[in-house]
Amino acid sequence: MPEEEMTTENVEKQAKQSEGLLVSEDMYVSSVVHIGTEQKSGDMRDFIIKTRSDGLHIIDIEQTDKRIRLAAKLLASYEPSKVILVATRQYAQKPNKAMASALGAQHITGRFMPGSLTNPRAKQYLEPEMMFVADPAADTQAMREAINTNIPIVGICHTNNDLKFVDLAIPGNNKGRASLALIYWLLTRETLKNMGKIKSDEEFTLTVDDFQAEI
Repeated sequence: MPEEEMTTENVEKQAKQSEGLLVSEDMYVSSVVHIGTEQKSGDMRDFIIKTRSDGLHIIDIEQTDKRIRLAAKLLASYEPSKVILVATRQYAQKPNKAMASALGAQHITGRFMPGSLTNPRAKQYLEPEMMFVADPAADTQAMREAINTNIPIVGICHTNNDLKFVDLAIPGNNKGRASLALIYWLLTRETLKNMGKIKSDEEFTLTVDDFQAEI
């Protein structure tokens, strides 16, 4: 388990805000991390900076960047083998596997079998201490089991997502290939830095392409 002071409730208080963004604003924009849906939930309202004329809500990239940093600090405070990464949707599956491999974390990619976290007799039974989901709307079964076993949840959240059971949300486009690749790539890099596995961005040899799903 992580140290007592490193919890989802106070990690934001402990994190130091670095100057600038983790990558250029242009990279975030070209990867459409900021493009939301036409729907917005009350939970996500504070992460939206404007609504375009076509009705799409636009996510505040600075908040996305900040939350990636916070999530990386939190994930790094757990033993990697006790972290589980869950991704049901097709475009999230490749980056999910890539991140799990780089961190040494557990992962369930594709269909989540009921009982994976709650039935000790199940062949696929796992006992994680932290869950990361690609999309709260798609990964509901996994989240339900995490809630039943008191496992904190970090997730990438689109403008229409409900954050009721998400302990730490990373606002961003969780349906686009390029967006998912960039978010997972950054989160992997920053987590490895917080774990002390690498000391600089330059030591991170994986590329965004290594995280991007094929069409």
